[in-house]
Amino acid sequence: MDAGLKRELEEKVRAGERLSREDGIALYESDDLAWLGGLAHEVRTRMNGDVVYFNVNRHLNMTNVCTASCAYCSFQRKPGEKDAYTMRIEEAVRLAKAMEGENLTELHIVNGLHPTLPWRYYPRSLRELKKALPNVSLKAFTATEIHHFETISGLSASEILDELIDAGLESLTGGGAEIFDWEVRQHIVDHRTHWEDWSRIHRLAHSKGLKTPCTMLYGHIEEPRHRVDHVLRLRELQDETGGFQVFIPLRYQHDFVDMKDGKIRNRLQARTTMATGAEALKTFAVSRLLFDNVPHVKVFWVMHGVQTAQLALQHGADDMDGSVVEYKITHDADNYGTPNKLTREDLLELIRDAGFRPVERNTRYEVVREYDGPDPLRRESPQPMRV
Repeated sequence: MDAGLKRELEEKVRAGERLSREDGIALYESDDLAWLGGLAHEVRTRMNGDVVYFNVNRHLNMTNVCTASCAYCSFQRKPGEKDAYTMRIEEAVRLAKAMEGENLTELHIVNGLHPTLPWRYYPRSLRELKKALPNVSLKAFTATEIHHFETISGLSASEILDELIDAGLESLTGGGAEIFDWEVRQHIVDHRTHWEDWSRIHRLAHSKGLKTPCTMLYGHIEEPRHRVDHVLRLRELQDETGGFQVFIPLRYQHDFVDMKDGKIRNRLQARTTMATGAEALKTFAVSRLLFDNVPHVKVFWVMHGVQTAQLALQHGADDMDGSVVEYKITHDADNYGTPNKLTREDLLELIRDAGFRPVERNTRYEVVREYDGPDPLRRESPQPMRV
C-alpha cells in the first residue's frame, strides 16, 4: 500500500468516516499488520476503552442429526450413523443443570437440522431449561434452525419467534452465516438458508426486541473481497435495525484426526489451508475498521487458540468468548489443542496477561462484575498498545 493511500485511510478512520468496499479490500491487501492492528486498536479503544468483556457460558447441542451435509462441517450425523444422538428434553435439562455451577449466566444452544423431531420439541425444551435455570439467559438457535422450524411447523418465522420468546429465548445465535456471497456459498453450504432468509429472520428478531450476534466463517475458499462483502451486508442491516451486539469472525477448521467412525466429513480440506495467525489478526482488524455501527468484536478462543485470541485483543477485538465447556461443533472436527474449558480465573488471567481490564457481562452486555486490570506495580506487567 502506498503512503498516500495509507494516510487517506488513517484520516478517514480517525475522523470517524465510514470506510467503503474499496477501502476494505485495500486494507486486506496491506502487508503491514502492525499498522492495521494499531489502527483497529485505536477504534476498539475509542469504543470500549481498555475493557475486554467475557461471560460464563456453556454450550448445549441437543442433537447432531442433520439433514444438511455442509462441506466444512464435521459435527453433523445422519440418522442411524455411529455417534448420532438426540437428547430427550429431560436429559438436556439434567445436563444443563450439571453445568450450572460457577454462577453461569448463559446457555448457548445450537443443533443439527433434525429431519423428524417435531416443532414442539424446541419451545418445550426452552421452557423446561428456563424452569430449571431461571437466572440463566437462553441464547438459542441459528437463523438456519428458525428457517427449518418454519418448514416442519407450517408457522411463520414471526410466530415461531413469538413462541420461543414466550418460552424463554433471549437471543438467537449468529450461526448459519458462513459467507453470504453465492460465488462461495454454493460450494460450502448444503441447506436452504441464504442471505435473504438469514437477514429476514434476524431483522424479525430485532423487531421483537432481541439483540443478536452476527458471524463470518473465514479462511476456507473465500477471498478477502468476499469477507468485505459479508461485513458490508451485515453493516447495512445493522443500519436498518441496530440489533447486532457483536460480530464474531470464526476461523474455518480442518479435521486433524480421523473421526471415531473413521470418516473425514470436511470435504473442503483437501483443497484448503487454514488461515494463519497473521491472517486471523488481519481479519479481526479489518472487520473492526469496517464495522462502525456494531459495538463489539468477539474472538472465540476455541477456534483461534488461546495465544492468537490474546493477540486479537490488540487487533480490534474487545470480547473473549467465555468459559466454554465441551464445544462439540469444533472439537468434533479438529482436536485443535485448545482446552474444552477455561474457568473464570483462567479468563481473568488471559485478559490481564494481554494487558486489559476484564469485565464480566451477561448475554445483553450488561455488566455483571468489573475486575482489576494488570498489576501496575509489576515491572513485567503487560500493557495495551498505546493509542
